[in-house]
Amino acid sequence: MSEIITKQQNELAKIIERYSEKDGVHPTSIPSLFFMRDSNASVPNHGVYKPSFCIVVQGAKEVWLGQERFRYSPADYLVASVHLPVTAQVTEATPDVPYLGFKLEFTAKQILEVLRDSEIRVGPREYAKRGMFVSRMEMPLLDAVIRLARLLDEPKDIPILAPLFTKEILYRILQGQHGATLEQIAIEGSSARQIKDVIDHITNNYALSFRIEELAEIANMSVSSFHRHFKEVTAMSPIQFQKQLRLQEARRLLLTESEDATDAAFRVGYESPSQFSREYSRMFGFPPRQDIKRLKAIEKTKTC
Repeated sequence: MSEIITKQQNELAKIIERYSEKDGVHPTSIPSLFFMRDSNASVPNHGVYKPSFCIVVQGAKEVWLGQERFRYSPADYLVASVHLPVTAQVTEATPDVPYLGFKLEFTAKQILEVLRDSEIRVGPREYAKRGMFVSRMEMPLLDAVIRLARLLDEPKDIPILAPLFTKEILYRILQGQHGATLEQIAIEGSSARQIKDVIDHITNNYALSFRIEELAEIANMSVSSFHRHFKEVTAMSPIQFQKQLRLQEARRLLLTESEDATDAAFRVGYESPSQFSREYSRMFGFPPRQDIKRLKAIEKTKTC
């Protein structure tokens, strides 16, 4: 990285540290902007990334989408263009030099507004591409990020300037190497947009049973074409995608609502408790009861 970018990264790190004194995810007074802090390298964490722009300001992180690994550090940024179930892990962090992260969530509507209001040439409706990418950080983009973060010190300016700086950030990403991937999510009739509609449908109705033909109809594609495009965007099949959503929600229920494993299984759409236990163990490495006991013990050590 150039000396100027390093200086900007240091300024951004100071802002994040000021607004995230403890480890964890910290919402800010700017809608859709979150700061993350971890004092130690973490175990793999399962979660669902919303459409978002993510920066590692200090440390390093890995994100697994299906069997594909995305590694990024302060020299890069990561973008998830659709909702995606992932496994993420902080790989570089110490109490003296904690991992610091910046996440800005966005919508397809915001992307479309940037395309309409700018001179960016909308490309042809290409085949769907992977819904996640890592790209090199550039100075104009980082400058817009810092101006957005600085608004936290000037709350009265947030309602007017935050939408403008957010729009500039999206504009810079669209101008970048992978801009077409983000662009296609917003364009009506593109393969990526059609797959996004199915992803949104599954995400909102993960506990229901679907026939592949129904999902293909939502995408307005043949079954074979739908399978191919869905896997290209998400790196998994529709069944695998739904299964990850179900298991992650079941884990949340068990951890936060003290649900019985059988009840949690039924709530997320499983009809067989034994199948739920097998698939839960395969994904998280432990049976439900043992896994939750382990997670609660880890949380207890963090708060002691």
